[in-house]
Amino acid sequence: MNPRIGVVVIGRNEGERLRVCLSAIPFGECEVVYVDSDSTDGSLELARRFGAHGVPLDLSRPFTAARARNAGMRKLLEMHPEVEFVQFVDGDCELNGQWLAEAVAFLRQEPQVAVTCGRLRERNPQRSVFNRLCDWEWDAPPGDAKACGGNALMRVSAFQAAGGFREQLIAGEEPELCVRLRQAGWRVHRLAAEMALHDADMTRFAQWWRRTMRGGFAFAEGAWLHGKDKERHWVRETLRAIVYGGLLPLAALLLTVAVSPWFLLLLLVYPVQVLRVSRQPGGFTRAFYLVLARFPEFVGVLRFARTLLGSRPARLIEHR
Repeated sequence: MNPRIGVVVIGRNEGERLRVCLSAIPFGECEVVYVDSDSTDGSLELARRFGAHGVPLDLSRPFTAARARNAGMRKLLEMHPEVEFVQFVDGDCELNGQWLAEAVAFLRQEPQVAVTCGRLRERNPQRSVFNRLCDWEWDAPPGDAKACGGNALMRVSAFQAAGGFREQLIAGEEPELCVRLRQAGWRVHRLAAEMALHDADMTRFAQWWRRTMRGGFAFAEGAWLHGKDKERHWVRETLRAIVYGGLLPLAALLLTVAVSPWFLLLLLVYPVQVLRVSRQPGGFTRAFYLVLARFPEFVGVLRFARTLLGSRPARLIEHR
């Protein structure tokens, strides 16, 4: 076992997906911690049978992926303070067998890189259009990047210096951490290597809507936290959701009622956008959903605004 490499897996009621996830981790080569968010399907016991150190999150505070990952890191360093690199894995993902060795070697060669990730693929893209949308989303070009996803290899020293994940974030915690890392002079790099399979298991429109709404919430919160910085983190995405998901259709409706039915022509901007985006990979199908996404994103922005104005913490927006 290499005590300088650790793996932190997080999950909640992942069932068979967690079994697949754990089966792909080289337990004999690294220390593994599994953090569970109140599963009722025996996930914690399953992880312990595989040989992982199980960490159940208590119910005193709301569950978030950020909180779970921080808890896993603390447990890992408590057992092995000499750990240099930590691979974060979501419980619905299966690591590629070659990924860890290649990613660790890359970080050792590139001391200014704090985080590296690779190609994440959807396990069953043919099962539904929503799974295919995820697979297109994961297909980002290799090279220096602004952010990683939930599955990434991180340098422990950089992670600690940045203070880890913001535990109150219900979404977008990885890009937010990457903003702080890059502000501190670190780089984030995406390799061309195959990293993992992801099982979104999205077969219903309602699931896609809730996942996209969560993205809008993350855009708004990210812009609130870092929108005034030079990078203007997620300001454009938030404004896009507000304009196309809320202001434009509302203006078209009000002007149609108050002035003239001709103002309904304002809504032609949506099919025009679909035609424009359809020239990109994914064609018409992906373009249609990318434009449609402005509406659930706008709902997510409104939910963040309501949270900001209220006194209650944000609640998880789960699509499964």
